[in-house]
Amino acid sequence: MKAERERAARPRKRGPAKGELVFEGLGVSPGIAVGPAHVVEGGSVHVPEYRIEPDQIEAERARFSAAVAKAQKQLVKLKGKSANLPGTAAEEIGFLLDAHLQMLTGSRVVRGVEKLIEEGLNAEAAVQAEISKVAQDFAALDDAYMAARAQDIREVGDRLIRNLTQTPYEAFSHLSPGSIIVGEELTPADTALMNPELVGGLAAVLGGAESHTAIMARSLGLPAVLGVAGLIGNVRSGDVIAIDGDGGRIYLNPSTKTLAQLKTRQAEDEREEKQLSRLKKLPAITRDGIAIGLQANLELPRELDMAMDAGAEGVGLLRTEFLYMNRDDLPDEDEQYKIYVELIEGLSGRPITARTLDVGADKLAYSLAAHLGGGINPALGLRAIRLSLRERSLLEAQLAAMIRAGAHGPLRILLPMISTLIEIRQVREVLDRVVRRLHRRRVKVPDPLPPIGVMIEVPGAALSADAFAQIVDFFAIGTNDLTMYTLAIDRGEEQVAHLYNPLHPAVLRLIQFATEAALRARIPVSVCGEIAGDPRYTPLLLGLGIRELSMAATALPRVKQRIRDLDLVAATRCASTIMDQSDPGRIAALLDDFNTLA
Repeated sequence: MKAERERAARPRKRGPAKGELVFEGLGVSPGIAVGPAHVVEGGSVHVPEYRIEPDQIEAERARFSAAVAKAQKQLVKLKGKSANLPGTAAEEIGFLLDAHLQMLTGSRVVRGVEKLIEEGLNAEAAVQAEISKVAQDFAALDDAYMAARAQDIREVGDRLIRNLTQTPYEAFSHLSPGSIIVGEELTPADTALMNPELVGGLAAVLGGAESHTAIMARSLGLPAVLGVAGLIGNVRSGDVIAIDGDGGRIYLNPSTKTLAQLKTRQAEDEREEKQLSRLKKLPAITRDGIAIGLQANLELPRELDMAMDAGAEGVGLLRTEFLYMNRDDLPDEDEQYKIYVELIEGLSGRPITARTLDVGADKLAYSLAAHLGGGINPALGLRAIRLSLRERSLLEAQLAAMIRAGAHGPLRILLPMISTLIEIRQVREVLDRVVRRLHRRRVKVPDPLPPIGVMIEVPGAALSADAFAQIVDFFAIGTNDLTMYTLAIDRGEEQVAHLYNPLHPAVLRLIQFATEAALRARIPVSVCGEIAGDPRYTPLLLGLGIRELSMAATALPRVKQRIRDLDLVAATRCASTIMDQSDPGRIAALLDDFNTLA
């Protein structure tokens, strides 16, 4: 393996010395792109260090405060720009920028810098010293998640130093159409500055398949290759560069032969897209006549049209976090109600499942900073339903808005991060109280009330599924978090991301356990995690008894195509064989063989 990595890290030269160079990396977003390279210059900003006199301390503190205020405005502006990005891109950037905003609000970093300034150190040097100390403390923790947060700390420090030294950020507004962005590492701030109409693809030395850059590239539909050693130093802005996001290759100064091959691939991709577009109005029915419900996950309301155009039968997961992002205040009941009603009306009778607030861990909202606080391990701390039950006013406003909106069309309420029966009962108590208050206000309430369901995304919930199924109306299996918590792996942590595997037998048994519990109780069960949108997993999920899938709108056509080509009896036999296995490699081989032959 080490020898293979070393070979992959070296650029392979083909042709004359000044001709084509081929670099190997990780293909993290599919597609072909050819265009002029735009190299993002790396390197740290020079930080001056000097002593300041006692009578200058107040002025220096004011200069630092101005830099902090400017950084906050920059981040809010970036969030505004990123809100126009399609798919999950806006949410992914939003969570990170909110985390950066929190670091600039009365945090240890800000307090530490102010203390160093009071001791006579200039602001730039104080920022660098404090950031280095905090980042080192994080990196030294015996916790992969916290160690990975050190990069976020350094990014905030870099922003403050740039503001203090008046060093501008790289701009992407004047690119040539189809430009390929090349850099050592592309941050969320970099991505937020990009215009998708001008950027053709991404390539970077750092990053993995589950990094934020990779997720963003897939959301934007941009071909991307990350983990490309040797790229910086060989590529200059203006060089012709080609990206093969499927094969994980970068071609610098591609030859005529290579360009012809890539052009052929592009034409094949375009033909496939046209074929898939013909499926939009066709039902998702297996070859043996079993109908499968295909719905869309929504990050933002503006994605609704795209979901409907892709043939979604409804919204299987509305992530309501967008209501709390990019703002200092909290949305009230009426504001939330209006947005839910607009979505319901836009669905024209199709169902929508709205999940209550799911923030915490890596999902942070600036408007909720006062409620969240800190935590040694945010992924295991105050988040999702735990936060909502502690801050009852948040939950009451959201439930009231959802109940009122349910009078306008079919709406279901989904509770995230449920792990105990007590939490479900507590939510129902809040719900009853909200309904009584609405009746006193003579507000129209739907009869019956909207169904209440739970996310199955922690092992405890999956193992308690039989009990849960007796008191809720439906299940939604969130395979992303379920895999992470089952295997104790942060898929965004590049050092262990390769161990993240939804085909691990423990994960599959939890999915099977929850699905069978729902079927026994005769309540609906869906999968809304990332594997729902990957045709590779479709036979296995359907074979386990899943009949509803919810995914990003862009994934709907390919999943529908796989369903229409599938014999459910054969898929059930395949799933049964897989569930007898204990080796993830054997499971993957069996599934891939089935997909090749059936």
